[in-house]
Amino acid sequence: MVSDSPAPSSGHSTAFVLVVAGFVTSLLVANIIAVKLIEIGSWIMPAGVIIFPVSYILGDVLTEVYGYHRARQAIWLGFVCNLLAVLAIALAQILPPAGFWEGQAAFERILGHAPRLLLASFLAYLVGEFVNSYVLARMKILTQGRWLWTRTIGSTLVGQLLDSSVFIAIAFAGILPQETLMTAIGVQWLVKCAYEIAATPLTYWVVDVLKRHESVDVYDTETDFNPLKVSD
Repeated sequence: MVSDSPAPSSGHSTAFVLVVAGFVTSLLVANIIAVKLIEIGSWIMPAGVIIFPVSYILGDVLTEVYGYHRARQAIWLGFVCNLLAVLAIALAQILPPAGFWEGQAAFERILGHAPRLLLASFLAYLVGEFVNSYVLARMKILTQGRWLWTRTIGSTLVGQLLDSSVFIAIAFAGILPQETLMTAIGVQWLVKCAYEIAATPLTYWVVDVLKRHESVDVYDTETDFNPLKVSD
């Protein structure tokens, strides 16, 4: 069934819940492991790059199959879950440790977050994910549902560029030289986009399976793209 937006609101299928669970999990894991910097050749980047692009791939799947409305709900769910995780970690950090426990300093160093980095992460996530979903939804209409690869890759090029730019600019402006900032943005953008391109065959397969299993293929022809509107 090919349908116009908004998608039906009568419950969620198991497949939909699994995709959203993967989306939120990849986001949370990426934010936790991002504290470690990895070096590949001459490129230095957060370890979160290992899994963070998965959130964009699953975001593409959500928008392509279920429409922007459902993707918007998943994006806000991911934001709330990430905020809850940050608050829980912060509370655990300030609670007094047991007298015999010697891991407080390590706990704070690994899981502690500077307010500026948190702000950068949250804003970059919202801007990048919403733009990614919007671009894909609009391109689906323009291409009449053809050439899936053009919109998964095209939306990622735009979304990931904004994500990397917003995060690096807010987190490190005034700390790192401008040339270094631009290099960091470029490296992260290239790696994340290469990830998306490499995963294109898998994205095609997942989208095809879901469309046939769910009997739904939403086109956002009448969608209100306001990112703040999460209700039906």
